[in-house]
Formats: sequence, C-alpha cells, structure tokens
Amino acid sequence: MHPAAVLQLERMIGEYNTWRAVPEGERSPAPAWWWGPAIELRASSELLPAKWCAELGLPDRATYASAADIFLGAFAGQTIVPWPYDFPSKAEIPDPAVRELHPQPSDDSAFQP
Repeated sequence: MHPAAVLQLERMIGEYNTWRAVPEGERSPAPAWWWGPAIELRASSELLPAKWCAELGLPDRATYASAADIFLGAFAGQTIVPWPYDFPSKAEIPDPAVRELHPQPSDDSAFQP
C-alpha cells in the first residue's frame, strides 16, 4: 500500500467518525473528496490495522476494500455533495438556494502593469 494512500485513508476515517457523530438530520451529504480514494482502495486485499477496523465497525482482519465499501456506501442514494463549509453538518443559511460567491481576480488583473 502506498504511504500516501494510507495517510489519506487515515484522514478519511477521522472525518468519517466526525461526520457520523452529527445527528443524521443535521448531517451533510458524504463529501465528494472520499470518492477517489475509496475507488482506489476497493480492490485492495491488504489487511487494515486493527485500530481502523474498530473505528469503522469492521471485524478484525478486514481489508482496505472493506473500508472502501464503507465510504462508497455513504454515497448510496445521495444526489448532491456538500459545499466544503457544510461538512460535517449542514451550515445555517437563511436561503439555501442562494450561496454567495466572492469575486475572484482574473488572471490578468492579478498582475498589474
């Protein structure tokens, strides 16, 4: 297992547990940034560390593919992904249909003559 993939999964497990701690009615949809790493791990037959098995509610000697199934299962039935500031719980916004987008400088305006 590539060390970067292991670090990424460790971060995802922490995020997943934080997300699951939010009551379901207040919880945001699963974040899109879990998708890519979960897809990459779904064919791995390497064993997860016992600590991670426990944190994900998996039996001892579960594989990285089993962890990927947990993350992919979080997307089941989901039709939207959260905005970054809506994770792990939904942000309180008066009108959820309208989000303020701050103007960004164009490439040309960033470099004044």
